[in-house]
Amino acid sequence: MEARLNLLNSPLVAKAFKHLASASKVIISESTLPSRTQDLVMLRASQINGCGFCTDMHTKDAAHAGETPVRINLVAAWREAKVFTDAERAALELTEQGTRIADAAGGVTDEAWANAAKHYDEDQLSALVTLIALINAANRLNVIVQQPAGDYQPGQFG
Repeated sequence: MEARLNLLNSPLVAKAFKHLASASKVIISESTLPSRTQDLVMLRASQINGCGFCTDMHTKDAAHAGETPVRINLVAAWREAKVFTDAERAALELTEQGTRIADAAGGVTDEAWANAAKHYDEDQLSALVTLIALINAANRLNVIVQQPAGDYQPGQFG
């Protein structure tokens, strides 16, 4: 399988993607949002959006960072899994509602927001919301061009 389009072959898109990646790196490296939570959020949004490339990447990056196989495998079923903290559950709920905006007329519910706000301060919530938006953008780019999955190596993009 090959992608419909090599986005990085376009100087314009490569430049835009560089900015998207830079924005993600700011959140990932400078935020106080726990890195384990960031990994879970990126993986869950990628699963929901059916982005094989990003699911592959975030699964491998999480494992490389020390996340357990059990937790990685249970992200898709986090509601029934006992391996996530209440804070992680709140982040995963916000991720799901923020990713499935079109599925809910009101977008993110007040309850989901209040639950996340119980566990994360304003800076962490800002990082969480931005991370959700950025991973959704990356997912959409990859899904539209049918970017193949399976070859990613942890740290491949620096």
